[in-house]
Amino acid sequence: MGEIDWEEFRRFLSKSCSEKTVGDRIRYAKEYGYCLASGDFSVINSLSDSKRGHSLKALSLLSKFLGIYDGFQKLKAAYGLNWRNTNAEELILSRMEKTRENRNVIEWIKEVKEKLPQLEVFMDFYLISGIRFNEAVNSYNLIIELSVKGGLDSYYKSEQQALEHYRFKALFIRRTKKVFLSYVPKRLVMKIRKKEKLSVFQVGHLIRRKRLQSRFGDVREYFATFMTKFLNPAEIDFLQGRVSARVFMRNYFNPALIQDLGKRALKGINELQAKIN
Repeated sequence: MGEIDWEEFRRFLSKSCSEKTVGDRIRYAKEYGYCLASGDFSVINSLSDSKRGHSLKALSLLSKFLGIYDGFQKLKAAYGLNWRNTNAEELILSRMEKTRENRNVIEWIKEVKEKLPQLEVFMDFYLISGIRFNEAVNSYNLIIELSVKGGLDSYYKSEQQALEHYRFKALFIRRTKKVFLSYVPKRLVMKIRKKEKLSVFQVGHLIRRKRLQSRFGDVREYFATFMTKFLNPAEIDFLQGRVSARVFMRNYFNPALIQDLGKRALKGINELQAKIN
């Protein structure tokens, strides 16, 4: 396989991955790259589900960078490896158990807002947007930045109360993570405009300093579950940036043809925000 130019690999990853993802992929590629060179994936097979998934993704990208992706595919098939071996039943049971062990996620949001007033508006935004944590930080900052420049209308359509993420592809349309559109009440966007920018590190640091749990993934899960009262699964997947491999989502789903999508989404969002205010 030869000597790997890690800096060049970093640049290769940066074209399609976030900074955090780039760091993760390089770390796992360095740790398990020797498996690709030796043609022995037995170590990968012995890893936990989470580590196995991360290592396979890293080795997949490394093999593409090195031009040996076919070899990676053959090794993965030969060792019977999948990205994730946890079945659907186990995932549902795990979520149910986690909910029993932890307080309701709404109570967690309220606690964060009480102990960290500087995050109050961001926490409202994160809950009602339903998007990933990094995407929410990027969107929050973009609202502030464009407001200062007088160009917010290029992003936020006040009549529809919609943030059109797809217009900023470099930020929101990545190779593996995408988000297209979020419905956000105008009153909340007006509050964000007056705030200071945040960073992913800053938010995480503030929460750790107050010795609070980090439950951003749970918030996203809560949004998806709550919105089933107002939207169908395909609509929720679209708003959360999950364009699945299902034939319907890839080939037929067109949100532009759903005239009442925004109305129903905003009805749910207003009820959701009422829970934390």
